Amino acid sequence: MKLYFIRHGQSEANTLHVISNRESPFGLTALGKDQAEALANNLKEIPFTAVYSSPILRARQTADILSKPFGLSHQVTEALREYDCGILEDRSDAISWKLYQKFFEDWTLRHDLESKPEGGESFLDIQNRFVPFIESLTRDHLDTDHHILLVGHGGLFQLMLPLVLTNVDRPFVKAHGIGHTECVIAEHGSDGLVCLQWGTSTFD
Repeated sequence: MKLYFIRHGQSEANTLHVISNRESPFGLTALGKDQAEALANNLKEIPFTAVYSSPILRARQTADILSKPFGLSHQVTEALREYDCGILEDRSDAISWKLYQKFFEDWTLRHDLESKPEGGESFLDIQNRFVPFIESLTRDHLDTDHHILLVGHGGLFQLMLPLVLTNVDRPFVKAHGIGHTECVIAEHGSDGLVCLQWGTSTFD
């Protein structure tokens, strides 16, 4: 079993610099669609058996493009949704972005996992929907040769993948990030899920 974690293509929210992590009107830009098409072409020889997507428009549009070559329909799951920013949603001003960064640092630097914007999610809230989903997929497909696509978001993957990948830690993620339509490939080994590739970085 292999899992392919994919960040969506560039979206209008990215270019407008809007915090938009709920159901949003911002879809993929022309570049974002081209990025997804290029990735679909790169992955076309892999026999994917399932595609899962965040419910947010930019991820669903990316999943539509990626699943088409395989004749699959993507399945939407809240587990892959970007984290809810509460009162910061739909804002683009500098103060809101400073607060956005403050909560991210609360979680990753200060280990305050219950910190959250008013009306939004904490680290623990995100963990409680993401980690059980990945554990369930792993159990269900453990002894198979299935290849599964998971289309989600940069913030979500940077926060959560160090919790489920045994050979990736937070300093690595901070140093490498995850760009639009970059792929993180993981395989189940004797000690759990092992990262084989993170974007352009590979692991021995």
